[in-house]
Amino acid sequence: MLTGIGGSTAEAELEKISDLTSEVNPILKDEFQSRLEKAKKLLAEKNLDAVYFHAGTNLYYFTGTTWSPSERMMGAILTPDGKLNYIGPKFEEGTINNFKLIEGNVNCWEEHENPYKLFGKILKDTGIASGKIAVDETAPFFIIDGIKKSNTDYEFIIASPITSGCRMHKSENEIAIIQRAMDITLTVQKAAAKILFAGISAEEVTDFIHKAHMKAGISTGSFFCIVLFGEDSQYPHGVPAPKKLEDNEVVLIDTGCQLHGYLSDITRTYIFGDPKARQREIWDLEKAAQQAAFDAAKIGATCSSVDTAARKVLEAAGLGPDYKIPGLPHRVGHGLGLDIHENPYLVRGSEIKLEKGMVVTNEPMICIPGEFGIRHEDDIFMTDSGPRWFTKPMKSIDDPFGN
Repeated sequence: MLTGIGGSTAEAELEKISDLTSEVNPILKDEFQSRLEKAKKLLAEKNLDAVYFHAGTNLYYFTGTTWSPSERMMGAILTPDGKLNYIGPKFEEGTINNFKLIEGNVNCWEEHENPYKLFGKILKDTGIASGKIAVDETAPFFIIDGIKKSNTDYEFIIASPITSGCRMHKSENEIAIIQRAMDITLTVQKAAAKILFAGISAEEVTDFIHKAHMKAGISTGSFFCIVLFGEDSQYPHGVPAPKKLEDNEVVLIDTGCQLHGYLSDITRTYIFGDPKARQREIWDLEKAAQQAAFDAAKIGATCSSVDTAARKVLEAAGLGPDYKIPGLPHRVGHGLGLDIHENPYLVRGSEIKLEKGMVVTNEPMICIPGEFGIRHEDDIFMTDSGPRWFTKPMKSIDDPFGN
């Protein structure tokens, strides 16, 4: 058996885990206010007259207001003067006032009224009778459609230049929260590897990982969890009915948690038993591709070039080319923060340049049809001097966790 794999029990490993969330503070009001100031400057730079943040992570990011999107319009309008106007159902007015962190007028509509007309009235009342309005890219179609049909005096564009323009660049506080979330998930990953035995089900491992995240201080447990054994591991996002673990099989576990709104996302792949030559070959190739992506992630490099760097390693070994399998069937990585997938994306064609504060996953998975899949996923953040790992990559197939 490889180092750090098997040999323990769920009860013993849970007992070892303690709360790891202390000394990590949530984002405070001053930082939300500074985000609005940056958004205000971007409005001026891009000659936009207002931006609408819809309920969800964009509304939270800019206003500190936690509100789940639903069939009712709820959000906030930011104008170039820096003022916020919230818009929501009248019966929720008290709740909105309790939840909002940044001050602003709360404009309400009754259940039988048209909220999209109220949207236009807010703009006109603030002196914006026409112009170009940015609308949250996460707002559902019916919201955008309703806004456009009820407000024909305006031109509407996607708000990504404002929302992603701010959210792609994480602050020191955001990095610190993400780092702790990563530390927690890596601790859970190491513990999960130790409880494995032939015959254990993916469901049992998933349940352990959920409980372990809770034991580490994450009250909601795992934000997501994918556990795959053997041939199931060739499918990046899982199978309908995962198989039980057998000796000498690939184990792929992809999981993460949410701390103060921010997410972790770590995949570990190793062998339960003795690695076969083919498993060892692909495992090492995956490690090389991941390292190539890291080495290419320089300040000023395009996201596309990072994807290309990892893909070249695989193609040189006879895999692919492009997205063909056996090989890498998806992009190399994605942005990570309040959403599990957000800008920037490490994918061919993306000319977004890496800048300080950007956080991305590094996961150039290799899928071998009919055999298995290997995915090493660690996350990086960009500093003035280049990329840094949140967590150290796997050491070797014989000692995956570097114990």
